[in-house]
Amino acid sequence: RILAPIPGKQAVGVEVPNSVRRTVHLGDVFQEAPDGWSPLTVWLGKDISGKAIGTDLAKQPHVLVAGTTGSGKSGCVNAMLSSILLRATPNEVKLVLVDPKQVELNHYESIPHLITPVVTSPRLAANVLANLIKEMEQRYSIMSLARTRNLIELNKLRESQGERPLPYILCVIDELADLMMVAPGEVEDAIIRLAQKSRAVGIHLLLATQRPSADIITGMIKANVPARIAFAVSSQTDSRVILDSNGAESLLGKGDMLFRPASESRSARIQGAFIDESEIERITDHWRRQGEPELKQELLEASELADDEEPGEFDPDADDLLGEAIATVVQMGTASTSMLQRRLRVGYTRAGRLVDMMERRGVISGYEGSKARQVLITEGDLARVLAALDAPVGAAADDHA
Repeated sequence: RILAPIPGKQAVGVEVPNSVRRTVHLGDVFQEAPDGWSPLTVWLGKDISGKAIGTDLAKQPHVLVAGTTGSGKSGCVNAMLSSILLRATPNEVKLVLVDPKQVELNHYESIPHLITPVVTSPRLAANVLANLIKEMEQRYSIMSLARTRNLIELNKLRESQGERPLPYILCVIDELADLMMVAPGEVEDAIIRLAQKSRAVGIHLLLATQRPSADIITGMIKANVPARIAFAVSSQTDSRVILDSNGAESLLGKGDMLFRPASESRSARIQGAFIDESEIERITDHWRRQGEPELKQELLEASELADDEEPGEFDPDADDLLGEAIATVVQMGTASTSMLQRRLRVGYTRAGRLVDMMERRGVISGYEGSKARQVLITEGDLARVLAALDAPVGAAADDHA
């Protein structure tokens, strides 16, 4: 890789790999966090000059990690989690770990920092993301009543009043591709909404994938997850999907990474810190001896009811806003959960259900990966379709056909 110029110098640099690779252990780079950094401080590795590189995940505020199998991606996630566990108590940081592969994050099962068991089902993971949005909204309500603008201000106020401070929440998804294959619309919308709004209330995302393709790392996800870590990938195309630039295709693997923080336009080359499984076990065993996790099982439950619906009134194919939703998508010429949330001012779950209802009635097309749904009726059809809303499902579609 050629650096033109070397950051901070009036010179051009050419990076040449060492003939003998030296392993960088987490203990070589772990140190006290600088002043002003949160409990979500992590240590990544050493740069080309041998300097320890770390970052505060709360300031990023979300991170995307991608690279092929064997490139060091899971090792990086373990180093980040271990950095946090070496410093933060369960009262400061809570973890939500999503591990569809079932073997990458199982070391952390039952530690007191967890608020759910390690999630291995993609369907349950979609539920967790939807419920984290509820948690985010609840925190915003608390902040609004307290007249504070971020978690730090809120916790100072709560401590002064003798109340327990709210912890940071870090949601780690080890294989985003598995979730996007099972429930792409739900997962993408939930990630985007969390990424857009959750920073101020102390909820942060760490997304990892070994499939850095445009259908997994969509444009909207990239736009809202500013910090990137790229490990070795197979092509320039994959590198551009992760970093918006070339470079990751030339990395050497085994922890060789490019780190681009949210505040920088250039990527720094780092040899990632390594921590072996026995050291992870020592850290997690220490925490297990301190106490049991306080699990919130409700985070795993499917969020069926909208906030303003009574349990006895729920009908999966009836909604007072369906007519307004149909008129909105016809007017806008497109349909998405996030658009309905903004236009109708409803929650994520209710907006998603409205999209499903419109699809069943033939108003919009089915899900087609990263493509936008098509609106299948025109403004001329609108009056007839709205008049047929009380008819059985499929009647509008039959009439349209």
